[in-house]
Amino acid sequence: MAKLNPNLDQCFSALGDPTRRSILQRLARGAASVSELAAPHEMALPSFMGHLRKLEVAGMVQSSKQGRT
Repeated sequence: MAKLNPNLDQCFSALGDPTRRSILQRLARGAASVSELAAPHEMALPSFMGHLRKLEVAGMVQSSKQGRT
């Protein structure tokens, strides 16, 4: 049996979590700050950043720092 593309594995893994799917749904409407993305989720910011990192590793989102945000 052929092994799936590692990037495809990362995509499915990233989409396996409801928090990450919610982040993608919000970003489909346009860019947002981390604070805006984190607001609806009841978790500590470091935990939320872990979700964003997983989406970045999978190539589903990109981030950039502008000023302090």
